[in-house]
Amino acid sequence: MDRPADSFPVIRDVGLTGILVTFSDTLTEAANRAALAFRAAVEAEGWPGVEETATSLTSVFLRFDPLTLEHDVFTGRLQGLIADRDWPAVPLPEGRSLWRIPVTLGGSYGPQFEEAAQAAGLSPEDAEASIAAARIRVLTIGFAPGQPYMGQLGPEWDIPRLTELTPRVPQGALIAAIRQLIIFQRPAPTGWRHIGQTAFRCYRPGTPEPFPLTPGDEVTFRLIGPEEYEAILDSDGTGDGGATREVLP
Repeated sequence: MDRPADSFPVIRDVGLTGILVTFSDTLTEAANRAALAFRAAVEAEGWPGVEETATSLTSVFLRFDPLTLEHDVFTGRLQGLIADRDWPAVPLPEGRSLWRIPVTLGGSYGPQFEEAAQAAGLSPEDAEASIAAARIRVLTIGFAPGQPYMGQLGPEWDIPRLTELTPRVPQGALIAAIRQLIIFQRPAPTGWRHIGQTAFRCYRPGTPEPFPLTPGDEVTFRLIGPEEYEAILDSDGTGDGGATREVLP
């Protein structure tokens, strides 16, 4: 059962050394922004004993050392921090990036693009324009190392998942469902529609920055043809896949 909106944020224990602070039981832009801002605020506090922080779509997970930081003391500090600000109205953290990532849509590179456009009530041309115009946020990282869940697209893109899995989409595939886009980190099955292809690598082991995309980053897509995609794929040695990056103020 959904909780009333005024009952959030909620603090829950996760095992003996984890705490989850949740800002909504459904994804909204405000709840995601609150989670990102709250995580940054906890990290800025620098409390001894906090060993890990991570965000999901609408929550913040905090792992702590109970020998250094007692559970009741930690939850008290969290309650005080929650009460200190209107978290859905807090600006996003500093140090985020804006990525512009080339993608080719449809055809053999996005075999379910037209199906996705139809489900969204759009012509293929309008669907392309919608993707090109969107400026979306990395909401969270999950499912595979560095793999971004990005959104939210307009409400017309609230299309359902498939009823059957696609057995395999390639690395770099752009897939869509429920107002979100994902760039697949590796070849894998999916229940989302495969609408396009990028040469962007979300996980780069052995590099100084193995996870180039982080929650809070923003992403736009530059539409390219198959020939340019293949040229990028052949020439790119960085994993950026022709993308450009700008640090946001």
